[in-house]
Amino acid sequence: MDKYLDERVKKLIDLLIYGSTHIPMTPKTFDRGIHPAYHKELTFSLATEKAPLPKRVVIPLGQHVGAPCRPVVKKGDIVEAGQLIGEAVSFVSAPVHASIGGKVKEVAPHPHPGGGRMMAVVIDGDGTDREWSGGADADLDSMDPDQLRKRIREAGIVGMGGAAFPTAVKLSPPQGKVVDTVILNGCECEPYLSADHRLMLEEPEKVLSGLKLIMRATGAKDGCVALEDNKLDALEALRKAAEAMAPEVRFATLKTKYPQGAEKILIYTVLGRKVPLGKLPFDAGVVVNNVGTAVAIYEALGHGKPLIERVLTVSGNGVATPKNLKVRIGTSFAEVLALCGGITEAEGLEREVLNGGPMMGVAQTSLDVPVVKGTSGITVLEAREIKPAEFGPCIRCARCVETCPMGLMPYRIADMGRLSLTSRFKGWDGVSCIECGCCAFICPPKRPLVQWIRVGKIKLREAEQEASA
Repeated sequence: MDKYLDERVKKLIDLLIYGSTHIPMTPKTFDRGIHPAYHKELTFSLATEKAPLPKRVVIPLGQHVGAPCRPVVKKGDIVEAGQLIGEAVSFVSAPVHASIGGKVKEVAPHPHPGGGRMMAVVIDGDGTDREWSGGADADLDSMDPDQLRKRIREAGIVGMGGAAFPTAVKLSPPQGKVVDTVILNGCECEPYLSADHRLMLEEPEKVLSGLKLIMRATGAKDGCVALEDNKLDALEALRKAAEAMAPEVRFATLKTKYPQGAEKILIYTVLGRKVPLGKLPFDAGVVVNNVGTAVAIYEALGHGKPLIERVLTVSGNGVATPKNLKVRIGTSFAEVLALCGGITEAEGLEREVLNGGPMMGVAQTSLDVPVVKGTSGITVLEAREIKPAEFGPCIRCARCVETCPMGLMPYRIADMGRLSLTSRFKGWDGVSCIECGCCAFICPPKRPLVQWIRVGKIKLREAEQEASA
């Protein structure tokens, strides 16, 4: 009787605090990290809107980690939505497809939201589209893991949380590596962004179907959806869907903290496993995928639809009307922002446009850059909020050390990167930095620690290439 009463009391407390009896009273978390202002309230309650077909798209042949694609179309060709226009030429790569029907205007270098210029296929649309109905792959149950991965690769699917690693490669454990758990990452800890939140809330069945397909492709027996406790409505939607279609899937509710969604941190928080230094999640028996990636996998395998569109968030104090939008790949930032009322103007205030969120996003020099597979959001902020101020010398306060989720010494490895001390940079484990930006965010003198660490990684890579040449 006492045990029964204790359970009733626990459920009552959960109901009062969380509005649900299914949420654990003590969400899991990790050491260190930060609590930036999240500003999710701008878009988290806004239903996803489908953007109209763009009149022109610029589709880069490199939208992923690894080798760029080789174009298989030329100027003047007529293409239809979903048609292959760039083929993968190496194992670590992913093909690209036309996102609209129309005529190829050119195949030439264009500005890329990741920086620099990239060869791209430009298509002038003719207003045609196509529908992908269910039943395209009715024999899914008969497919073995190799066949599933082949179809995922052919669909051009990459990690949609921002890293854009080719998913077929991620789901191919090396010989001797056994994956027992798949974690679906629904944390979306980057401020302002809410696209993943809306996907989980609006299409929970697709999210769970994608997770089950990933489990089959990797041979994993355990599937888990992990999300922070500021998304309890999404958790409830997923739980209800799981009762009917995926009772084997479990859920992990995590405390809201940045950068909870980082792969290695997520694995440790959920499973208590550490990915060995210099190794991959395979080595801990785990595969982590973003919820958007799971939806793309379901649509590719269940409907024959390649990755030609994605949900993204347009937000920030410089946007007239923040929104969650489903947008075709290749649509220009300018066109997407126009759908949100454009960039607001204020006298004396300069705006900065980011590909992604404010912690890890890349500032843009032009609005002519296209949405790519890894564009999780477009954030527009007052430039004074994110532009580096004049920085001072390190005051040895160790706040960057206290907040680094990887347990590194950012002030030290940043200086080694800045000074091109590559052997010392490597010795102090600079390559393990996940570039989350916690150190730069918390640094009182405003030192550009992440940028210097990135320089260190580049210099180290160059030195190792020279040594092996």
